[in-house]
Amino acid sequence: MRDALARLLAVLETGLVERSEALRLSLLAALAGEHTLLIGPPGTAKSALARRIHLAFAGAQYFERLLTRFTVPEELFGPLSIRGLEQDRYERHTAGFLPEASIAFIDEVFKANSAILNALLTLLNEREFDNGAGRVHCPLISVLGATNSVPEDEVAEAFFDRFLLRLVVEPVTAGGFGALLGEDRVGEDRWPSVPAALRLGEAERSALSRAAAATPLSSAVLARLAELRAWLVEHGRYVSDRRWVKIAHLLRTAAASEGRARVVEWDLALLPSCVAFDAASRRTVADWLAARLGVREASSPPRVARVVEAFEAQLKAEREANDLDYDASGRLRFSATAHAAELAGEMSRQLAEEIGDAKGGAAAQRMTYARKRRYGALHVAARTGQIDALIGRIARYRAELDERCSELEAWAAQSLWVDPGFVAASRAQLAAVREALEGLEARARATRLGFESLPRLDADGVAPVPVEHLPLAE
Repeated sequence: MRDALARLLAVLETGLVERSEALRLSLLAALAGEHTLLIGPPGTAKSALARRIHLAFAGAQYFERLLTRFTVPEELFGPLSIRGLEQDRYERHTAGFLPEASIAFIDEVFKANSAILNALLTLLNEREFDNGAGRVHCPLISVLGATNSVPEDEVAEAFFDRFLLRLVVEPVTAGGFGALLGEDRVGEDRWPSVPAALRLGEAERSALSRAAAATPLSSAVLARLAELRAWLVEHGRYVSDRRWVKIAHLLRTAAASEGRARVVEWDLALLPSCVAFDAASRRTVADWLAARLGVREASSPPRVARVVEAFEAQLKAEREANDLDYDASGRLRFSATAHAAELAGEMSRQLAEEIGDAKGGAAAQRMTYARKRRYGALHVAARTGQIDALIGRIARYRAELDERCSELEAWAAQSLWVDPGFVAASRAQLAAVREALEGLEARARATRLGFESLPRLDADGVAPVPVEHLPLAE
């Protein structure tokens, strides 16, 4: 199915300028049986996207309506049946209206009154419509709604939650403006001609639905979803349980449509459009994902940095550690140097001042207060062994990171629904992690050299006697 979908998308994107991502995600939502809300100012091709999605499905009935505060139910659900009323039945003629549509575009969805919005809730979620005393099944595949903004009230919030994907559609950028005004577009309403062989029928949609149901979410994906859910709660962003279930189905549909047997972590790139409600929050969620996908908790630079810093602190402490200076017989050594006198500490300096130069105190022999601690071969070997283990761990993390980079490139190359901006951000993040790990490895190796250069004990475990500590000649 992947190749067929790729050819279909190529045809549907004909003549669109900077709308490929919105078109692709809207089609993915339709394949998953979900709805899409397009948020943006007028004149940004929102209705054109809906009409192109309609062209993707064979035999699909299309319905389109602009809602206002004066819209009545008959405009969406059909007129009342006069004959039914004569027989005391409150029924509607639904032919040609929303209850019998496969793809629908509802512009300014929040402009309608609460009665219409409430009536739409059941139809969008359960694909059922209450007509008279009975409830009828609707062949609805997907609804694309459009709005300039989302109002804040209880009914609108419930209706807003029915749209799994929320896509912000903005005017074309300066770079795309020339293509928008190209000569081949002037005076033409360019609609692509989709070959019948490329259109998706009931058989293809059913096969994809069965494949999606059999596609599992890995434990890594589930863990990342739970982490995102906790992060959203922490930041005051509520996502309903129903929406999480639908998100999981969307991820399975994306993987199955590309012929993959499982959902991988990179598929979570779809989440910003599912859990965010505007462009700013979408970027925030996308940045959060890009910083975490492909990097395990244990291999994250901050965690590795704490271990490296601990070894660096240990090296500093051992370099600066002092011991009392004893000779082989167990007596404190004597030193005749001024440097040894300074090391005697504050008390010895005060004593030297009391003696004074008149009595030769400055030149007298004094007990050395301390000397730099020295370390045996076993101690140094233990420290360098620990550093070697850390360097080995960092090397494994780097190899694991390289594997994740390869997985990202393979996923991006075959994904039909990928956001190029997310891929670029993920590449940059993984490159930054690799650079950080390389820097930490260099610091670890420098720390290892530091442990190797610690002052040593001799072969018998005794510190070598410095020249200034040798006995004075008679």
